[in-house]
Amino acid sequence: VLGLLVWSLIAATTYHLHAAYGWVMFVSLFFWILTLLFFVIYLLQLHQKFYMIPWPLVLMISNAVATVLYITAFVTCASAGQPTSWRQWDYNRRAAASFFACVTMITYGVSTFFSFRAWKGLGSNAATSQVTDHA
Repeated sequence: VLGLLVWSLIAATTYHLHAAYGWVMFVSLFFWILTLLFFVIYLLQLHQKFYMIPWPLVLMISNAVATVLYITAFVTCASAGQPTSWRQWDYNRRAAASFFACVTMITYGVSTFFSFRAWKGLGSNAATSQVTDHA
């Protein structure tokens, strides 16, 4: 939802007149589609059918790359705003897009942390840590 807000706010402006907003649009739209794809994969439980793919590692790498690229998108979006522009509505939408890009960046960062814990197996609870494999 946050990524959708970023790219829809940028798309509602005249972003094609400023090259910097093309980068913000690419990052937000690409990771919105990728996140939606991962959501569908997990919703349909396709990750269990493709068990040979290390899904926790794939999610961790994807979230880490999204965090880094959203940092660049946030900085680009925030620095390219011109408050003295004659198109005040464009400035307001770009400022809102900068805010939501920052929130999305933080969200991907937190997801990276939890994906790392899942990849390392640190997310187990007391019940699963007591189970031993006796064959």
